[in-house]
Amino acid sequence: MTHSTTVRGEHPLSIALFLATFGVPVLPLRAGKVPFGNCRACASNACGGRPNMKTPGPCTCPLPCHGWAAATTNPDVINSPEWARAWREAAAVAYHPGGAGVTVVDLDNEAAVAWACETLPATRTVRTTRGEHWLYRGAMTSANNVRPGVDIKSTMSYARWLGPGTGDMTALPDTVRALVVKQPAAVRPVAVTVPAPAGGGTCPHRTPTFLARGIAMAEQRIAEAAAAVHATVFATFLAVLATHGRCGCLTEEHTARLFAAAQAKGESARHCADAWANALHQLGL
Repeated sequence: MTHSTTVRGEHPLSIALFLATFGVPVLPLRAGKVPFGNCRACASNACGGRPNMKTPGPCTCPLPCHGWAAATTNPDVINSPEWARAWREAAAVAYHPGGAGVTVVDLDNEAAVAWACETLPATRTVRTTRGEHWLYRGAMTSANNVRPGVDIKSTMSYARWLGPGTGDMTALPDTVRALVVKQPAAVRPVAVTVPAPAGGGTCPHRTPTFLARGIAMAEQRIAEAAAAVHATVFATFLAVLATHGRCGCLTEEHTARLFAAAQAKGESARHCADAWANALHQLGL
């Protein structure tokens, strides 16, 4: 996205083909700045991929009916007969910022713009109907409402194309990355008592490092969950208890760390406690 030529006012298909030549994945938007809905074959995730237009899956549908995941730089796809109707009805062009290696800080009002001017490093800016898009070089996780009037659009998201903007694009700062980092909610430690091995056997952990590494790996697995967080949390709790739950080495501190990792991904304290209890029950502890 280093080009400076403006294509504002041209037909959406012409804009899309122009952007694709610069490696910017594009898709058509309907009136109201929304993507085209799923076709009948893909409705309700019947195609097996991209549920709620958020997670790419195995679907090979040639239509632009999967939101941001349909964005492409392939001119043959953009110009294909399957996309022709969408371009005839398109009101605008969107692009997948993360696919172009870009992060858009969407400032929805003048107050948000004023905050950005005081807080964020200068970069390329694009005027919107109500505020501005600030474009940074580098991709990150997308999130809405990270603060009043501010959305982050990058991976697994789309942004409306409103022109190339003005100014030089600078590197994505840690200040922006920090906006989507959820602070873990206060976690009430849950006391967990597990029986010692039958016959009073010795602890199977050769060194304290073995347990410490296991807890750290579990935290990382939960933190990296991109989807199915509930299932990932339960599976992780189950794996930890299966490996470390029968010798009495797990402490309230270990449990609190695992619960904090899960809550940082949006799980409630209730869900954490239920998942832990279910894991204990499945293992017969």
